[in-house]
Amino acid sequence: MKNIFTVIVSLGLAFSINVQAADEIPAKSLAELLQLVRDGKVVNKQINEKRESDFVADKASQQKALNNAKAEQRREEARSERLETTFENNEQRLASLQEVLAKRLGSLRELFGVLQQVSGDTRGVLEGSLVSAEYPGRGEWLGQFAASMGRSSKLASIEEIERLWFELQREMTESAKVTKFTTKINKVDGEVIEAEVIRIGNYNLISNGEYVTYDIANQIVKELPRQPAGRYVDSAAALTGATSGFTSFGLDPTRGQLLALQIQVPTLEERIQQGQETGYTIIALGIVALLLSLERFITLTLVGGKVKRQIKADSADPKNPLGRVLQTYYDNKDVDSETLMLKIDEAILKEQPAINARISFIKIISMVAPLLGLLGTVIGMILTFQAITLFGTGDPKTMAGGISSALMTTVLGLCVAIPTVLLHSIVSTRANGIMHILNEQSAGLIAEHAEKAGS
Repeated sequence: MKNIFTVIVSLGLAFSINVQAADEIPAKSLAELLQLVRDGKVVNKQINEKRESDFVADKASQQKALNNAKAEQRREEARSERLETTFENNEQRLASLQEVLAKRLGSLRELFGVLQQVSGDTRGVLEGSLVSAEYPGRGEWLGQFAASMGRSSKLASIEEIERLWFELQREMTESAKVTKFTTKINKVDGEVIEAEVIRIGNYNLISNGEYVTYDIANQIVKELPRQPAGRYVDSAAALTGATSGFTSFGLDPTRGQLLALQIQVPTLEERIQQGQETGYTIIALGIVALLLSLERFITLTLVGGKVKRQIKADSADPKNPLGRVLQTYYDNKDVDSETLMLKIDEAILKEQPAINARISFIKIISMVAPLLGLLGTVIGMILTFQAITLFGTGDPKTMAGGISSALMTTVLGLCVAIPTVLLHSIVSTRANGIMHILNEQSAGLIAEHAEKAGS
């Protein structure tokens, strides 16, 4: 009985889910449970019938939609066949029309290619021309015109052909003119100013007495990072201030290439800096040699003048070497000739150090300067070869720059040694001239004394 009761309860619960959801009061007896099962069966039957009716209705709608889709497919297939037929007819008609167009154009078709080629070539010329700095925008129109000639199916208009002719003629005409115009200039620090620019044909641009350049890539006028040598800047300043007539000017026929090379040429200060410590030492020695040479030249010139005046004087002046030698002669007139000669030689030897003072040091500098230059060159070459060992020879400019810096010390050494040798020769000649006068006068005094003693 218990098993039968359990099965009945389970079945009743299974068929009474909806009833239990609506009425949550549990059955208190078997009769109530049986009633709940009956009610649930009725409800479930109603739900199932509703589901079946919905399914049947939905099946009918799906069948209708399927029929509509098949009908649409048939209509589209028919439309596709009509379009394919139309496309084939249009292709045939287009081919016949193109053949007719080709026959009607005839030799005029070549005009498309000629205009396109001339427009493209002219655009490259105008974009790289300095005239475009004064007349911007010419290259853009030519580019558009060349593109239209490449894809157009009609001839260019008379106005377009005349404009192309006008641009070519204006380029030739403006290339022979020196004109002024106002434009924006990009300075090195990034500032943009508006200034007056002088265009010299198709070669150079100057502003405020200085050279400026035209950036072809960006179509702008730019300030140079540095100016070329002073003589070129002077000619640019002269042209800026000129109002009429002819003016000498440093023209760059390569349209900026030579100017760029001139800018890269190092200045005198930069060349001296390439010598580094060795170069500074050589320059310091050169300055010392120059100062010593000037001092010796001035001193010996004054002493030589006093000696020449002493030759003409009747009395000995102790303020010059010859006067002091003569004073020695006057003080020892009573001695014999040999003793007098020794006395005078002693007086001359006392004067010699003051006359030849510091002249030998000038000579030493003239010999040491080129040796220091050679030392600096050797050191620079060692550093250059070390760089080649580390980085290779891929960049010849780096190698050439290192060798140039190394050889700069040799140049400085020779630049100091050559004038120092000349200065040494000058002051040495002055000193030898004074010593020759002293020896000559002393020999005359001794000879005169010997003649008097013999008589």
